[in-house]
Amino acid sequence: MTHLLFLHGLGGGHHAWDRQLPFFAARGYAAHAWDQPGYGHSPLVEPYDLEQVSQALKRLIESLGGEPAILVGHSMGGFVAQEAYARFPELVKALVLGFTSPGFGNRGGEFAQQFIAARTGALDQGKSMPELAAQLMPTMRGPISDPEGLAHAQSIMSGIAPATYRKAVQLLSTFDGKKNLMNIAAPTLLIAGSDDKTAPPEVMQRMAKEIARCEFVVLRGCGHLGPMDQPDAFNAVLESFLRRHKL
Repeated sequence: MTHLLFLHGLGGGHHAWDRQLPFFAARGYAAHAWDQPGYGHSPLVEPYDLEQVSQALKRLIESLGGEPAILVGHSMGGFVAQEAYARFPELVKALVLGFTSPGFGNRGGEFAQQFIAARTGALDQGKSMPELAAQLMPTMRGPISDPEGLAHAQSIMSGIAPATYRKAVQLLSTFDGKKNLMNIAAPTLLIAGSDDKTAPPEVMQRMAKEIARCEFVVLRGCGHLGPMDQPDAFNAVLESFLRRHKL
């Protein structure tokens, strides 16, 4: 049985994939969604860097039987998926990278600084994770959104431990996978949102051109929340990719 392993974004957790897991399980896939270290009940890793987080993912894949898995990464999860492929390609059957980029290096240090300030400034001012979620998540939805998607995303982010969130923000700012794109040989699908300001479709399109066996799809009216913003459209695109590649 093919294992689909869903990797959440910065403000997410395994519940970010609640609209994907039953959909793909019903179609015969072994569908799993992880909590990145520090999220949910997953223990933190130290140091909290891409190497240690990738090793945690490697252990999870091996615990599922060690067969190559299809990694489906959203935003930060896309970073982790790229890093995992670079470190242990033999455990990755295919990559699906949604609403993500090849790293912060492609837009310079100023973007990283602005990103960190926007994501953690409210915490520095004494606000709670629910308050931060209420401030941030509405800016990430698209004009054509599932009515329950925003509320679901906001609820998930509200439950993240502030210390983990801070560590994850710093983790994101260290990722630069541009040099590894040309080495990706597995079938790859890139999914962008036309209204995603965090991972704009033009950034993802340039990324797609660097990957040999890559398909690129833009969901119209979709923001950065992706699988929660337009779950039905996201599922249809992913299922089509899997079927065409006999995955």
